[in-house]
Amino acid sequence: LTFPLLSVTLLVSFGSSMLYGYNLAVVNSPAVHIKAFYNTTWAQRYGHGLAPVPLTLLYSLTVSIFALGGLVGSLLVGALVDRYGRNGTLSRSTFLVLLAGGLMGFSRKLGSLEMVIIGRSITGLHSGICLSVVPLYLGEIAPKNLRGFLGLVPSIFICLGVFFAQVLGLPELLGKVSTIAQTMHTGPCSTFPVTCPVLTPQDRFWPLFLSIVVIPASLQLLLLHCFPESPRYLLIERNDVCGATKALRWFLGTPDVQDVIEEMKKEQQSLSSVKMVSVWQLLQDHSVRWQTLSVVVVNAGMQLSGIDAIWFYTNTIFENAGIPVSQIPYTTVGTGAIEVVSGLIGCFTIEKLGRRPLIITGFCTMGICSAGITVSLLLQITVPWMRYVAVTCVIGIIAGFCMGPAGVPFLMTAELFTQSHRPAAYIVGGSLNWLCNFTVGFIFPFLQMSTSAFCYLVFCGVCLMVALYIYLIIPETKNKTFMEISHVFA
Repeated sequence: LTFPLLSVTLLVSFGSSMLYGYNLAVVNSPAVHIKAFYNTTWAQRYGHGLAPVPLTLLYSLTVSIFALGGLVGSLLVGALVDRYGRNGTLSRSTFLVLLAGGLMGFSRKLGSLEMVIIGRSITGLHSGICLSVVPLYLGEIAPKNLRGFLGLVPSIFICLGVFFAQVLGLPELLGKVSTIAQTMHTGPCSTFPVTCPVLTPQDRFWPLFLSIVVIPASLQLLLLHCFPESPRYLLIERNDVCGATKALRWFLGTPDVQDVIEEMKKEQQSLSSVKMVSVWQLLQDHSVRWQTLSVVVVNAGMQLSGIDAIWFYTNTIFENAGIPVSQIPYTTVGTGAIEVVSGLIGCFTIEKLGRRPLIITGFCTMGICSAGITVSLLLQITVPWMRYVAVTCVIGIIAGFCMGPAGVPFLMTAELFTQSHRPAAYIVGGSLNWLCNFTVGFIFPFLQMSTSAFCYLVFCGVCLMVALYIYLIIPETKNKTFMEISHVFA
């Protein structure tokens, strides 16, 4: 592990991957502030406040449009990495964060709820690009004995992003919302038959929390050009042997890189008659049908496991579990710390245990804990201590996810395909990932209202089925070259 390898891994993880985790969770704590801003803005424009259902729908759109932007971003990955390379794509994508941060940061001052929604969609676009390009870049620059370790570092930073969002959402930093009854208020909320949130001077900081993402993005923009492009991209796709050799020597810290160059040349020769395949060609290629199906299963399963429901609506889940409202922010921060620890455990054990044990154990843990949440919510009225079981199960879901399913699917997408099929595979996996992310984020509050505690049984079934598929179908890829993995599947 050389200093340049570690540096570029930490830089792109901090400047790109962490922003994905942060934006997933940042709307959780200030939810009531955002709803109050929407309600006040609507009243100023139209003379009356929003009813509860339209307000919930507008907030759900704010949460889930992040995933729609991510879906669009994932569809652009193939064209971007082919034209600009891996490093170049990551550098250029940071301008999207700067634009989104400006929109969300000034939204309250300009009284525009549309700026929040558009800003969220642009941050999703950035995350959709980077969620595929970061593991693609790291997977191509890492030696095979470090590919698992470096491939899971971004997942640690995703967990750190979630943790930072939870810490910034503490009442001491975010402020508290006032609730005033209808009989005491004749302004925006006067049409409500119940109490509703009203903006107070304390609430002015939430736009800052949404826009703080510009800091790590700016750091990446300043420093990433100091690091070379992916050697595999330079040699196999651009036929630049000299550039690939220089990049390898920089990353590996040794002048003797001939063995790696020869291995890449063999892959280039095997692909000499095969151009970079499109998504449609990938789906029609029977020689990689099991690899493609495996990418579909693990990426869809990653989101349909229910982790986004946990991250988006942690406060609501804890409130339903009977945790006192004043204690919920601190409980949420505690779960964030466990995410980081679990990510570190996965990162430092993947090269010893392998990919399969981590991801199978993670999905099984999430499935069992999802069933546990259902049982605890059903019994908490008659058995008061069941509320603590619900909290434990939420922690178990997050820990299981961060240990394996958070990062291994992206690593597998890089490992299961050769250079010609890899960008198309990332488009397929990323698109499904974001489509399922949007579906869960948008539908979960309504699913929870209609089925109550039983909604978590859906996630339980998904997790256990994905774990079974991985156990039966996907081979171990630890310490194998991309060509060796391709032969194993064949």
